[in-house]
Amino acid sequence: MELVIALIPMFAWGSIALVSGKMGGTANQQTLGMTIGAFVFSLVVFFILQPTMTVATVIFGFISGVFWSVGQRGQFQGMHFMGVSVGLPLSTGMQLILNIIAGAVLFGEWQKGQDFLLGGLALILLIAGSFYTSRRDPQRAEEMPENRQLFDFGKGFRSLLVSTVGFGAYTILVTWADLDPAAIILPQSFGMMVGAFLFTLKNIRYDRFIVKNTVSGLLWGIGNICMLMGIQTLGLAVSFSLSQMGIIISTLGGIFLLGERKTKKELFYVILGCVFVILGGMLLGYMKSI
Repeated sequence: MELVIALIPMFAWGSIALVSGKMGGTANQQTLGMTIGAFVFSLVVFFILQPTMTVATVIFGFISGVFWSVGQRGQFQGMHFMGVSVGLPLSTGMQLILNIIAGAVLFGEWQKGQDFLLGGLALILLIAGSFYTSRRDPQRAEEMPENRQLFDFGKGFRSLLVSTVGFGAYTILVTWADLDPAAIILPQSFGMMVGAFLFTLKNIRYDRFIVKNTVSGLLWGIGNICMLMGIQTLGLAVSFSLSQMGIIISTLGGIFLLGERKTKKELFYVILGCVFVILGGMLLGYMKSI
C-alpha cells in the first residue's frame, strides 16, 4: 500500500504540464495559479482532517514552500536559456542526484552495500530515462538556427543550480523535520503562494488564466501530500525518485494529447527513455520488497 501511495505523485505531477498546456497562460500565470490551487487544496485537507498544528509545523512548512518557489522560478529560467528539451531533463536529473544522495547519506536510508548497488543503478536508469525522453533530433535542431541564438548553457546551468538547491531544500527540510504531512501542507502551500507572488509581482497580468491554472495546483497538492507520506514510509531517496517517473506521462501526453510533433528518431528516444524510467522505478520498488 505504501508503494501505491508513493506512485500517486507520478500520475498527479506528470499530468500538470498537460493540464497547464491546455489551460494556457504565461509561465508566471501558470506558477501563481498552481500555487493558489495548491493552497485551496491544503485548506480543504486541513478542515477535513483537522491535524494538530505546532509552531515547528508552521515555520518549517512555510520555509519549505518558499524554497519550492525558488526552485520553480529557477527551473523556468533554466528552460528559458536552454530550452525545455535540454533544461527539463537536466533539472530532473540534478534533483534526483541531490535527493537520492541526501536520503542515502544524510538520513541513512541505505544501510547495506546491496542498497547502494541497486540504488545507484536505479539512479543511473532514471537519469538516462529523463535525458532520452526529452532528447531532440540533432538534424531537426540544425534546421532551426534561430533557436541556437537563444541558447545559453552557462546561464541556464546556473539557474538550474539555484533551482536544484530550492527544490532540494523543499524536500530535505520536511524530511528532516519529520512532521505530519496533513498538517505541514497548509503552511507549505502558503509559503509557495507568497514566494510565487513576490517573484511574479513585476511581470504578470491578472486574468482568467491564473484562475484556470488553479486546477494544476489541485493536482500538485495531491501529489505533494502523497510524496510526503511516501517519504515517511519509504524514505526520501525512493519516494522522490518514484515521483519523478511522471516524466513518462508528461512526455507521452505531450505527443498524443497536445499534438507535439516528433521525428522517428525522437520517438525512438522517447520509447527508450520511458523503458529506462520504468526499469529504474521497478528496481526501487524491488529494493523495498527485499
